[in-house]
Amino acid sequence: MDVSSSSSDITNLFKPIKLKEVPHLTQYVPNLQTRPNPLDQNPYFDTSRVEGFYLTQSDVVLSQIANDLDLDLDLSPSPRFAYHRAGPRKLVYFEPCDARVAIVTCGGLCPGLNTVIRELVVGLWDLYRVREILGVTCGYRGFYSTEPIPLNPNLVRDWHNKGGTLLHTSRGGFDLHKIVDAIQIRRFNQVYIIGGDGTMRGAVKIFDEIRRRKLNVAVVGIPKTVDNDVGIIDRSFGFETAVEMAQQAIGAAHVEAESAVNGVGLVKLMGRSTGHIALYATLSSRDVDCCLIPEIDFYLEGKGGLFEFLDQRLRENGHAVLVVAEGAGQDLIPRSDSQKEDRDESGNPVFLDVGVWLKSELKRWWARDHPDELFTVKYIDPTYMIRAVHANATDNLYCTLLAHSAIHGIMAGYAGFVAGPINGNYAYIPLEDVARAKNPVNTKDHKWSWVRSVTNQPDFARI
Repeated sequence: MDVSSSSSDITNLFKPIKLKEVPHLTQYVPNLQTRPNPLDQNPYFDTSRVEGFYLTQSDVVLSQIANDLDLDLDLSPSPRFAYHRAGPRKLVYFEPCDARVAIVTCGGLCPGLNTVIRELVVGLWDLYRVREILGVTCGYRGFYSTEPIPLNPNLVRDWHNKGGTLLHTSRGGFDLHKIVDAIQIRRFNQVYIIGGDGTMRGAVKIFDEIRRRKLNVAVVGIPKTVDNDVGIIDRSFGFETAVEMAQQAIGAAHVEAESAVNGVGLVKLMGRSTGHIALYATLSSRDVDCCLIPEIDFYLEGKGGLFEFLDQRLRENGHAVLVVAEGAGQDLIPRSDSQKEDRDESGNPVFLDVGVWLKSELKRWWARDHPDELFTVKYIDPTYMIRAVHANATDNLYCTLLAHSAIHGIMAGYAGFVAGPINGNYAYIPLEDVARAKNPVNTKDHKWSWVRSVTNQPDFARI
């Protein structure tokens, strides 16, 4: 297509656009009253003089912003999705003095959890003058088994400098009716749920039950996964901190490997179903010789296998660094019948330790093929160090924007949604869509090709 052609030709490129509608309280709670946004009275915001301060229903974020001008849309009629843009609305559906907030963290630890909690508390308190903010402890089971903790800005002032979650967390404990009964009994009308994919699936069920009961309760999910495996949004909070911390482990493995004869530094990084941390850490460090992720099958023995590649690399450089995501190679590790059925408290399959297994296999291979030569494997597993640290500057800022986006959305009456960035702009996404979406590494794009060009590793295609 000639880019100088009429504007209507280019406009046609962006059709059809399908708006992803987000549930709203007015759809299941009758006769709700609106009121002016309290930000009008906030001395730190000049809402009347800032053009576009309040967003409207027509403010949207497009899921696809890169387009091929030569593409014939008649041959590719699939819709482009748009999402409501996150931010304050002119009218709100909660009177601040009537708002009663619950905040809960579920699942494993992740850098930034305490920052999100802090920014939810401070944002609700300072922006919207909400005073009843309670922290639900110990994950989902805390709704019905523990007393909530009153939260205020003074209490959470320095939480962003602490790792973990000061509300405590746990896996499992999801009892739908007990949870919703507790929400109803404790008169919560805003529920902020922070957790991973399993937590988001639970949040969908909670919202559906709240909607079935026609309760005036808004639910928002804030996706938490250090693996960055949440779909639709650009990235999950804590991911950049995790990659930064992974650099230290890779650096240590490189020093150990370089300091030994035929030394191999083996680093296991987080990534049950996706290899984003391993991929980004590999690209960032430049010291990695091979990166193994769940999205790529690999094998050890024979032509084109891992052992052949490492043998060649050790002959050339005298050392090698190997990064493996925890979900890689699970089908290669021998399991007993009972281990095949093992599940954690969240219902996820229990993974065997690919790092320990790979270390053992490397030693066995070398002893068999090179019995008279020195060989050293240094295994580093920084998993708990990475997920337990506090967020870095980038993730701290991101957590603040996530929290404020969620607050603005709930106050505007949205319910059953997730706040998150899409193409750099914060948007509201149906909770059910995020709970279903995945974010695997695309092994056919330029980024994975870049990994292979940096490491020169084989593609593990069977020859």
